[in-house]
Order: sequence, then C-alpha cells, then structure tokens
Amino acid sequence: MLVDPQHLPDPRSLSTRPPDTGVLMADPTHFDVTYVINPHMEGNVGNVDRPLAQRQWKALHDAYQNLGFEVNVIPGQPGLPDLVFTANQSFPVQRLDGSWVVVMSRMRSEHRRPEVPFVQAFYDERGADVIHLTDDAGYFEACGDCRWHPQRRLIYGGYGFRTKRTALQQLADSIDVPVVPLRLIDPHFYHLDTCLSPLTEDAALVVEEAFTPDGLDFLRRCFPELIPVPHDEAVHGFAANGNCPDGKHFVVHHGNVQTRRNVEALGIEVIELDTSEFLKSGGSVFCMTMMFRSATRPVVDTP
Repeated sequence: MLVDPQHLPDPRSLSTRPPDTGVLMADPTHFDVTYVINPHMEGNVGNVDRPLAQRQWKALHDAYQNLGFEVNVIPGQPGLPDLVFTANQSFPVQRLDGSWVVVMSRMRSEHRRPEVPFVQAFYDERGADVIHLTDDAGYFEACGDCRWHPQRRLIYGGYGFRTKRTALQQLADSIDVPVVPLRLIDPHFYHLDTCLSPLTEDAALVVEEAFTPDGLDFLRRCFPELIPVPHDEAVHGFAANGNCPDGKHFVVHHGNVQTRRNVEALGIEVIELDTSEFLKSGGSVFCMTMMFRSATRPVVDTP
C-alpha cells in the first residue's frame, strides 16, 4: 500500500529487513555519454575519458569487496552506455519466508529500455521470481527512485520525473511492503537516489530543494536526524548519491566537505572516491550499485 500521510507508521515498529550481502555492478567498457536525458548530460556528449572511467569504477568495485560484500558483475553491452547504472533496472526484495522476488523496471527513456533484459538474465540464472509491472503502472525506475529505510520493510518512493505514482502503488501491492510516496520537483534531482540517502534507522541525508513541503514533513517524521545536503554539493558533487551499505561506512564522491563532516559526526566512516566521469552522465556511487540479499548465495564474477 502507499502510506497515507495521516497514518504514517513509526518505521521502527515495522518488520525488520535482513542486511544486504551482495552488490550487482555492470562492466563499464561501453560507458559514455551519447544522448541527453538529464541536465547533467548537457555538454558532455562524447566527453568521457573512458580509461579513467574504468579506473574509477574499479575503485568502487574494490571498495565494496573490501567492506565484505560479494560483488557480482554483468558484462557491458555495446549501445547501452548507461547499463553501468545498475540501480535503475531492477528492485530486488527478500520475502519474509527468505525467498526473493525482483520487480523489473519500465524505463522512461527509449535509450535505456533495452538494458532491462540483460539485468533480468542475472536474476533468472539465480532462480529469483521476476515481476513485471503492468502497462497501466506507467514508468518505474527501480532503486533509482526507491530507497529502503535501513533495517526495516519500508520503502521511500520518488515520483514525478522517471517514475509514476501509479507504479509505486503497484510496487507496494506486488511485494506487500508499504511505500512512502515523495514527489520530486527539481529536474537536477530526477531520481530519488540523487536527493535522499538513508544512513541509519534514525538518520538520512536530504536535498531539501528536491522535495515538496509535505514530502519533507514525511521525511522528518521518519528520520529524527534529517541532515540537509548543501545545494552545491548535491548538484556538483552528488553528495546525496552516496551509499551507506552497512550503517558503518558511507561511500561517496570525493570533495563534499560539509557532507563528510556531517556524516562523520554520526560515527560513520566516510570513504571518498572519484566518480567524476560518471557525474557527466548524471550518476555516481549509488547509481552504479544494486544492493541485494538473495535466497541463494550469489555467484561472484570479478573482472
């Protein structure tokens, strides 16, 4: 169900969600900027240093391995430069009985729709139940617009640019998990993962300019420590697109000085990486990351 703002539950009263154990990434061999579908891409067509992008991606890959996660890598595909942003094509969920289901995306851009079958193949090979939303759901861009509340079975769903509110409703019904709908209003923050980064059960980073007043009120009620991200760091440093995969470490693009201080004040270790080539396409750490916990031990495939 979509959460009624008048009956917003305390997230800590909801069922717990086991920690993620795996990371899905896509080889960046074919990464580039070849079209423009968000403001960050403007002026960057053909402007990617691909060898540097490879090194930056590998540093993120190794950071997850060093934190103890099993990193799974699917091959890149010619003509699909944004396949590398694996947060966007699927939404995996572990059911209460331990089995897992994956809701596949309905990408808004025709350039990105062919990515979905390549990601689905990863789940098919591992025995996941795969769900496709119906046509009347509209667009749905998975973990780009859906973030879990840490440790709890509660989802924050962004809509307005890449995902439809109707899709969030169908997602909630399909997996029986409540979804908090949040309308996005700034095109620079076209996905929820660019403007909301949950850290712990009590704390999250937020780009206030990306949300309506009602949406911010929702978030303040869910996170007692809702920490604003400076607008400059959000737009140019993708500070809210970092990832806190274990509640102890925050992996983020380097140089976001105030955000780093705020996160460290919570006792969380900050791991800074350079993702400058991927920023040219409108993505950073979380965009290149799909966190999941499968019912079976995932296969490790490292480059």
